[in-house]
Amino acid sequence: MEKGIITKLSQSFEEYAYEQDGVEYWLARELQELLGYADWRNFLNAVDKAKESCKTTGEAVSDHFVDVTKTIPMPKGATKEVPDIMLTRYACYLIAQNGDPKKEQIAFAQSYFAIQTRKQELLEERIQLMERLHAREKLAAAETELSKNIYERGVDNKGFANIRSKGDWALFGGNNTSAMKRKLGIAENRPLADFLPTITISAKQLATEITNFNVNKNDLKGENKITNEHVKNNRDVRTLLGKSGIKPEQLPPEEDIQKLKRRLESDNKKLLIDKGKLKGRRGE
Repeated sequence: MEKGIITKLSQSFEEYAYEQDGVEYWLARELQELLGYADWRNFLNAVDKAKESCKTTGEAVSDHFVDVTKTIPMPKGATKEVPDIMLTRYACYLIAQNGDPKKEQIAFAQSYFAIQTRKQELLEERIQLMERLHAREKLAAAETELSKNIYERGVDNKGFANIRSKGDWALFGGNNTSAMKRKLGIAENRPLADFLPTITISAKQLATEITNFNVNKNDLKGENKITNEHVKNNRDVRTLLGKSGIKPEQLPPEEDIQKLKRRLESDNKKLLIDKGKLKGRRGE
């Protein structure tokens, strides 16, 4: 996410914040707009999931989600009362966590509401970590789809491992999965992708998505044909990276993404639970 976009979104989220008895809050109908939801009903689906997540953490939903009414203008000078919800920072964070991850605003909000300070550099650093997590989740989904596709076409788990390793061989300039693990000091029983930087994770995900597409489109069957397809796609992605001077095998490893995920989840709860709780009902 570009710094200019981060600055613009940060200003927008701050402008929409209210305060009651020293507690920051946002209104759901305004948050809906900030998060890029055109339809109120679709947004409420994320709100309902957020309430369930709130219960799971042991927090009282009524402390973070307060039903209110809001008056909106209508044609010819008329007005109309519509339901709205006051949301604490924690409630907003949970909504973002249960929102559409493809929306740029959602990725921003997940970090914005999890940070008490509004210092720009901290926000940008956290967003980079979140983007790495999202990239890893997308790769996992693509590889799960590939496993399903090739299993239906006569390839077993061992064959899938071979296909993926040869794809890595093409992407990493002649280093297969095991070779890359040795090169980066990664235990053999751990996924290579958990230690890769975002750019490399995204490269693997793109190659895998193309393989999935062509396996389905061309109805490829058998380990050899699918391997050739996957190797070609990884080689093409490597060529694309090379045009920007990027050699994936030369990039240093990053923090274990599973440890990163646990630390972020723990930090989020500490930052948000005690940030504030709403009391009472409010009419707008």
